[in-house]
Amino acid sequence: MSKNISKDALNAINKKSGKNISEGAVKKLASTVKPTTMQSEDQLRQLIKQVSAMANVPVSEDTVRDIVSAVKKSGMNPQSMETLMKMMIKK
Repeated sequence: MSKNISKDALNAINKKSGKNISEGAVKKLASTVKPTTMQSEDQLRQLIKQVSAMANVPVSEDTVRDIVSAVKKSGMNPQSMETLMKMMIKK
């Protein structure tokens, strides 16, 4: 993961969630992401649920499926937590 999380992404997350999520909390969660996380549907689902809980943004099963599918199709860089969060915010 990039050393600096985009302030725009963090501000959007905080605005959407109504919570003040720190950059440190995001980095801590992102540090658990391994290259295999983006390839394992179970691990990816768990990550989505963790991000959802941290951001206090409910994610339906349909949205989880959409995110999993999009991540697998895109070959998203496993280091790209910011992209994953932006996908969740759009839903």
